[in-house]
Amino acid sequence: MSETKLPGLSISIIEDGTPVYKRGFGFRDLSNGFPATPETLYCIGSVTKSFTCLAIMQLQEKGRLCVEDPIEKYVPLKIRPKGKQIEIHHLMSHTSGIPALAYAEAVIRQAIKASGEWLPISSYQDMLTFMADADKWAHSKPGERWFYLNEGYILLGYIIEKVSGEKYADYVRKHILKPLGMRRSYFLKEEVEKDHDAAVPYIVTKDGERIASKYPYGAILSDGGLISNVVDMANYVAMFTNYGISDGERIASEKSIKEMMKPRIRLPHEPFIDQGLRYYGYGLGIRSDFFGYNLVGHGGSVLVSTAYMGFIPEKRIGVIVLANGSGYPLSYIGEYALALMLGRNPNELPYIKYEEILSELSGVYETYKGTMRITVSKKGSLLLIERKDKYTEFIAPLIPVDWDGDVKIFHAISMDRKVPTEFIREDGETFLIYERYKLKKVGKI
Repeated sequence: MSETKLPGLSISIIEDGTPVYKRGFGFRDLSNGFPATPETLYCIGSVTKSFTCLAIMQLQEKGRLCVEDPIEKYVPLKIRPKGKQIEIHHLMSHTSGIPALAYAEAVIRQAIKASGEWLPISSYQDMLTFMADADKWAHSKPGERWFYLNEGYILLGYIIEKVSGEKYADYVRKHILKPLGMRRSYFLKEEVEKDHDAAVPYIVTKDGERIASKYPYGAILSDGGLISNVVDMANYVAMFTNYGISDGERIASEKSIKEMMKPRIRLPHEPFIDQGLRYYGYGLGIRSDFFGYNLVGHGGSVLVSTAYMGFIPEKRIGVIVLANGSGYPLSYIGEYALALMLGRNPNELPYIKYEEILSELSGVYETYKGTMRITVSKKGSLLLIERKDKYTEFIAPLIPVDWDGDVKIFHAISMDRKVPTEFIREDGETFLIYERYKLKKVGKI
C-alpha cells in the first residue's frame, strides 16, 4: 500500500467454509482521516458478474429459462456472429464471438472525468441500440474463442428482468443478498450515501496523487454495479465453498454451483512463470493448478475501486479483498493469503518470482573497465535496457523468453530486430550479454 499509494483496503478470509478473519487497512476517507474497516463499502465491479450468473442458474433451476436458449428468445436483438445464434451460456462464459465493445471503459472514464469520450448509455434500450450491428464486429463464431464482453452481461441482466418479472437489483436483493445475510450490499447511490461506513473512491495517478472521485452509478448494473463489504462478501464466498448452502439455507443447487465453476473456455493469456492453465466458467475464472488445486474467482475494477474474490472449493477456503483505488492487483494479495492457508511458501507464486527477477536484474551495468555504461530498469511489468548520453538515447524493451536457471534469456526489441539478451548469474555476480557487449552489474539505479 505504501509503494502504490493505495488509500484503503479490507480483507476477509474463509476457512472450512466459514469466515474466520476480517480487517481493514489504511483509510476509507483521507480528508477526514476515517479508517477502512471490515464493514467499509466498496464497489466490487466485475465480481458482480458471478451474481448475475448465479441468478441465471437459479432461474434455470425454476424452469424459467435454459442456458442453451438463444438470447433472441428473450432479447429484441438479432445479432448473429458469423451467422450463428448466441446462446445464454455464451454470454455467461464470454464466448459470444464479439470482442469487447469498450462500453464500460468509456462509461467509467467519463464518470471519473478521465477522458473526454461521451457515450450516452443509461438504459437497456440504449444498450440494445448500441449493439444493434455488433455482429459486424464479430471475430469468431459463438463458443470458439474467449472475448471479455461487459455488454453481454448487460443483456443477461435484461434476460433476468424479462424472465423473473423483477428489476435486476430487486431480484438479486431478494434471491441472493437477503438469503445470504448480505444486509449492507447495495446497488443504489442513495443507499450508499446513507451508509455510515462507505469508502471514498480515489483516482491514484501515475505520480501517486490520490484524487477523491465517485463511483460510476447508473441504471445498468448486471456487469459491475454492486457495492459491498468484505463481511457480506465472505458469506457469498463461503456459499460457493459449501456448494450452494449458506447457514443451512440452499441458495442454489450443488449442480448449478459446479456448473458455474466448470471450465468452459481456455483463456488466451498465461503467466511467464507457469502455474496452471486459465479458464473461464460462468461468471468465474478458473486456474487449473494453484499448488495442485483449482483456484476459482474473479476480479473487479472501476478504476476508483477494485476487488478480488478467490476460493479453492476442494479445501473450502477463500478470500475477499476490496480497495478504494487501483494500482496494485488485489489478486496478488488474495493469492498470497490462499498460499499461506494451504501451508505453501507464497514466494513460489509466479507474480512474486516475476517481481523478484525484475528487481534482481534491474541496475547499472558496465563494460570492460567501465568504458560504457547502461541501465536496466523496471517500467510497469517490463524491463527496459537504456543507454543515454548528452546527444543520444537508446531504449529497448526486454521481452522474457526463458526464466529458469542461472541464465535468464530475453529478446530486446530494437528497430526491426529481435536481439537475444542474456542475464547470467556467476560467482555471486550478474552479467549481461547484449549484442556485441558483455556487461557487469555494478550497482543499483
